Amino acid sequence: MPPPRSSDTPILAELRRLTGSAGREAVSDIHPTLPFGISGLDAALPGGGLGRGTLHQIHEGGPRGRYAATAVLFAGGILARLDGPVLWCLHSRDLFAPALARVGLHPDRVVYCETWRDAEVLPAMEEGLRHRGLAGVVGELTRIGLTPSRRLQLAAEGSGVTALVVHRLCAGEAAEPEPTAARTRWRVSPAPSEGPDRRLGRPRWRLDLQRCRGGAPGSWIVEACDAQGRLAVPAVLADRPAAPIRRRAAAG
Repeated sequence: MPPPRSSDTPILAELRRLTGSAGREAVSDIHPTLPFGISGLDAALPGGGLGRGTLHQIHEGGPRGRYAATAVLFAGGILARLDGPVLWCLHSRDLFAPALARVGLHPDRVVYCETWRDAEVLPAMEEGLRHRGLAGVVGELTRIGLTPSRRLQLAAEGSGVTALVVHRLCAGEAAEPEPTAARTRWRVSPAPSEGPDRRLGRPRWRLDLQRCRGGAPGSWIVEACDAQGRLAVPAVLADRPAAPIRRRAAAG
């Protein structure tokens, strides 16, 4: 294992310690996609799953988009199914590690980088994406322009490390983030549960794939990530589409 360099910050030194020399061979071992295990969802994505070694954007619909708690859990569930440590660039000190553990991302796998402004998050993400032994890099951002997103996309492609931007809305900001170079853009929102045991079962989410390069946008009602980071289709919805009847009639 190479010793820390004298110019390293504590975060970079920790990344080098975690990734070690194995990072140089990591790219060849990365699969091109990460399937969700839900047929309709995977069919909408090129290659049958979420592209690895690329940039993806996640934001939360509804009035709590500023906190993006559901979007954070969705990102955590994705990373829980990838091998290796995770660099998480924080926007504020409200990331709840036990909640990430419930969706399969154990706190021991996460290196927390305290970057409070977008101007600090972006270079930290880009530096992290150069470490090929990482499972992924997450950045919490209030906004990201086209040029910075292209830099992140190129860095992710070069190393094979998956990059996730969790968009946290500012007060008074439009509900939809601006266009970026991300391969996919997701909106995640809490969805109401059904049945007498709705308080005891897994929470439900509405997943909207708003943009997908080479794929097809769509919407799904799913059960939230379990302790292995896996989504599921609610049993009562397994045989019916999520779209309202009036929307299907209009499309037909």
